[in-house]
This record gives sequence, structure tokens and C-alpha cells, in this order.
Amino acid sequence: MSAIVLDLGSHSVKAGYAGQDTPQCVFPSAVGSLAKSEDDMDTNDGAHASKKTKNYYVDNMGFRRDGMEVESPFGENGLIEDWDAVEAIWEYAFKKRLTIQTDEHPMLLSEPVHTTDAVREKMVELMFEKYAPPALFLAKNPVLSSFAIGKATSLVIDMGGKQTTVSAVHDGFALQKSVVRSPLGGEALTNVVLKYLEKQKVDVKPAYSFTKKAKGNGQFEVKNVSYPKTTGSYALFKKREIAADLKESVCRLSDYMFNSADHQNVPSVTYELPDGNTVEVGVERFQIPELLFQPELLKEMNITVPGIDGDTRLKGIQELVLECINNSDVDVRKDLWGNLALSGGSSMFTSMRERVEGALFDHAPQNVRTKVIASMNGVERRFATWIGGSILASLGSFQQMWMSKQEYEEHGASLIGKKCP
Repeated sequence: MSAIVLDLGSHSVKAGYAGQDTPQCVFPSAVGSLAKSEDDMDTNDGAHASKKTKNYYVDNMGFRRDGMEVESPFGENGLIEDWDAVEAIWEYAFKKRLTIQTDEHPMLLSEPVHTTDAVREKMVELMFEKYAPPALFLAKNPVLSSFAIGKATSLVIDMGGKQTTVSAVHDGFALQKSVVRSPLGGEALTNVVLKYLEKQKVDVKPAYSFTKKAKGNGQFEVKNVSYPKTTGSYALFKKREIAADLKESVCRLSDYMFNSADHQNVPSVTYELPDGNTVEVGVERFQIPELLFQPELLKEMNITVPGIDGDTRLKGIQELVLECINNSDVDVRKDLWGNLALSGGSSMFTSMRERVEGALFDHAPQNVRTKVIASMNGVERRFATWIGGSILASLGSFQQMWMSKQEYEEHGASLIGKKCP
């Protein structure tokens, strides 16, 4: 049977069959949770009384529910903390989207590069005990992204949702001591967009909060609707969806290092919000993505965003790459300079490849050629981790690497440390 590849990212979940080009299903990894009512608690007969106190809604957030909180399975440090949410996500992916019998397919799961042994063991245990797959393998995100571009050695710049992670991969192993992380990821940029809109006195209205009625000749009558029981986290989630769309459609990287003086008179772009109001986005559409390279622009924009402001000095991508290369062994550095791989959703800004190459050009040693490898296809860049998993799990030489169910039953979850270094 073909293996299942599941990439649980901080922004979205990608799942599908090994050997395919793209994941079969992609959905947000934020889940809605509602406390169970007393009746729900009692309906289970005593033997099966569920320990869970919440109902989870996965990929079902378009529908507003009173009191539904939106939460991510990941904690602040980018590691999985909410295991009930993870279970709900797996359940949805396997049963509703892929519709598979989990005991018939080996599972390849991706994991953040800085994950701890405790988290890995918990993951293995939960997977084997609940879904009983014949075999399981855990692979580190940067290793998979590296395989996706066909390299065993590379320096992977993964611009994900919660954070940007730069790590060195050598001969198919992630070098743990090289890993450098920064909280400037796609979600941080979305928060900046939202704060910018607030500063412009633009009221971002999520679609559930108004009704629109056509008045003819392209005019609409917009009425506000109030739902007092909507939670703050759900309202924020919906607003951030709008901000993320603005970021993806309007923002772009300038072709060379940005400075405000040169960009004073860029033409502004009009973006229409769901309620029909429009926003004029001027120089900010270059400024916001530029934060990835020059985080100090935040002060210039006069915006404070929780999580990325404060005293900690943020580092641009070029600094992260330099630090990562300096953390690695001297003898692999030359290979790393020549194989810089971009992956993750935030790397899809136009001309990102040229910018990374340009920013690093001055820092590279004289005799070394810097080369940034990034697929021209945005889909391949965004799903690089999943695609690498799909390649790996379908290799003939990989089949003896799996940790089988039998091994799990004999040795327990701690064997994962030996089987998947």
C-alpha cells in the first residue's frame, strides 16, 4: 500500500499519498474549539465516557458558532502542545479528506527541526495507539525541503507561518547546532498588515458581521449584524484572513534593498475589503515584506506587533543565514553556500530568490559561489516539505528505514530516537 505523508505546519496542514506531486488536501492548522455542554458529556455510556472537554472543528471555520475559540496546536516555541487538537486534525485528515483505513498505510510525519524527544515520543505513541499504522517515520522539515530540490546537502531557509527557520542539512541529516530561528514568519507579517490597517483607521469587517444587499448599478447596501457571543479569537482569525489576502495580493518585495527615500512616490494600489470599502496601500506594500530582510523598518512604520516587538533584536534573513553557516562545521560551509534552498509560504513573494542572493552576495567568502535554489513554481515552494516527504516515502531504498508497529510493541516509543535520528 502507498504511504501517507502528513505535514502538520504552523499555518496549514498538508496531507496526501506518497509518490504524488502535490498534497491531496491542504487546510488551516488552526482549529475551532467549543466547550462541550453537559448533555454531550452524559450521552456517552459510562464505558466510553470521553475525557475530552471540548468539541473540535477542523477546516470548518467559515461557519460562525457562539463561543467557539480558535486555537493552534502549536505553543509559543513552535512545538506541539495541544494534543487533543492534533488528534482532531489527524482524524479529519484521515477519515474525512483522505478516507483511508489507517491500519493499511505506513505514515510519514514531518516535524519541526528543533522538536524535543518528549514531543516525538508522544507523537509516535498517539499515532500507533490510536491509528495503528503498519509503520511510521518522523522526518525533520528542512531535510524534506532539501530532498524536494533533489539535494542531500543544503541550507534550508524555511519561511513558515509562525517563524522563519534556517538550518543546515548534510547528507540527509539536519545539523541541530546550526539551527537559527526568528519569529518573523508569515503570521507576523499578517499581524503587521492588520495593525497597519488599524492605524489607517480602516475598519476590517469579517464577512459574518454584515449583510450585503444589491441596490442595482453596482451599489450595495451594507448592514452591520451583531453577534455578541462571538469570541475575540474567532473575530481576530477572520480579520487575519482578510489581512493575509491583502498581504498576498498587494504586497511585494522591491527588486533591491528597500529604502524609504527611493520609494516615496510609488503609485498606491487599491484593495477592496469584503464590505465594499477600499484601502489605498502605498509604500507599505514594499515595506511589509521587506521586514524579512530589514526588521528595523518596524520602528520606521511606527507599528507595534505583539510577539515581534520589544527589546529582542530581530535578525534579517541574511543574518540568520550567516549565523547558521558559522554554526556549521568548516568543511561543509562551501557546500552550504552553493545550495541555499527556499521553502515555506512566505518565500512566495515575487523576486524573493534574487533578493536573498543579493543580500548574501556581499557576505560570502571570495572563492565561494552563492546559489539560491528555489522552484519557479510557487506551489512547489509552499509545499516543499510535503513534496520532500512524498519523494522520500516512495524511494525503494527508504523502505527498510520505517519503524514498524511490531518494533513499537517490542521496544516502545523511545525507539524513535534510534530509528529516526
